[in-house]
Amino acid sequence: MTVTTTPTAPATHITADIAKGPRPALLLAVIALCTAVTAANIYLAAPLLGLIARSFGASPSSAGWIASVAQLGYAIGLLAFAPLGDTADRRRLVAALSGLAGAALVAAGLAPGLPALAAAVLVACAGTVVPQLLVPLVAERAPADRRGLHVAAVVAGLFTGIVAARVLGGLAGQAFGWRPVFFGAAALTVTVGLLTALMLPRETRPRRASNPLKNITGLPRLLRSSADLRAACLRQAGLFGAWSSLWTTLSLLLTAPQPFHFSTGTAGLFGLFGLTSTAVAPVSGTLIDRFGPRRVVTAAYVLAALSLPLFWLGGHRIWALCAAAVLIHAGLMAGQVANQTRALGATPMPSTANTAYVVSAFIGGASASALAGPAFSAWGWNGVCAIAVASVVVGWLGGRGKGSVRN
Repeated sequence: MTVTTTPTAPATHITADIAKGPRPALLLAVIALCTAVTAANIYLAAPLLGLIARSFGASPSSAGWIASVAQLGYAIGLLAFAPLGDTADRRRLVAALSGLAGAALVAAGLAPGLPALAAAVLVACAGTVVPQLLVPLVAERAPADRRGLHVAAVVAGLFTGIVAARVLGGLAGQAFGWRPVFFGAAALTVTVGLLTALMLPRETRPRRASNPLKNITGLPRLLRSSADLRAACLRQAGLFGAWSSLWTTLSLLLTAPQPFHFSTGTAGLFGLFGLTSTAVAPVSGTLIDRFGPRRVVTAAYVLAALSLPLFWLGGHRIWALCAAAVLIHAGLMAGQVANQTRALGATPMPSTANTAYVVSAFIGGASASALAGPAFSAWGWNGVCAIAVASVVVGWLGGRGKGSVRN
């Protein structure tokens, strides 16, 4: 099956935009920074769950659903706002969403209880969809033979933000408490978001009115029309579900009385293994540009599958947990770059296709992490590992549909 690839802008259009704005390398760096800062908000609560639970007199497992609420909020924001990237002024949209996320993060820091915190986190993460407005912009402007590498640079920023949220959030939470962490994230989100909005090139395309409800209802039709897009969505949902189930409950394992009994700060340092993602991103982009995304996705699933028995053993052996963390981050990053590159090239509407892709991935992640908390309470780490295995199997089998030969 042959699909239509994303049309690139004419060279004169790109040259004119560059002349009016910052240098391409500087703009790409700012976009990557903005992606890191905003993506961090989705996982800000994960290393703080123990502190949040003690603050409200709740059990750690009952506070664990805050992580699922964050991912659900992100998925809602994607459905409502990300498709606007095809029609609206992205500069204004980035500024408005950064302000919304910052205000909600302040409300989270002031929350008097778990329900109020969950509501604030939901809104904050709904506004934290700025990266998915910027990735299609980067893909549109990148040369065709370097699209994978450019997308990889932005995705690397996204995963760097996730690592920072876990490591710096855990250390800051232990030193100052969990509320100041949310206040600091609010200030950083607004500052970097407004800077990015100012530096984005002015839109030269004609603006069109956009109906968010129409965009949402059109997603199933778009998915039906492209086998490549469906495969990318399902494959990444499986990888992200496995990673999310393990990573959102990892702090509960590490800080439990047995077998490790780490402090919140020490458990947060475990997130440094996520830097594997940052190192793998440019390699993945180069391999995608050379061999195509399908082979890279297969390699990603192999890495994820190898990590699962090590995660199970890591319930009692810290060395196995460390090795598993490296493998699953490498697999997740390779899959993310490859699947997103494939999704962006699957239809003539990159922002809408990207919305379908990321929503699918986060539904997979949110579903798996929602199951992981109760599974940890009922069956311990073995239950979490079982959910991760199921996610990988479902993602691989679900994404076996035929796509284009090139991909």
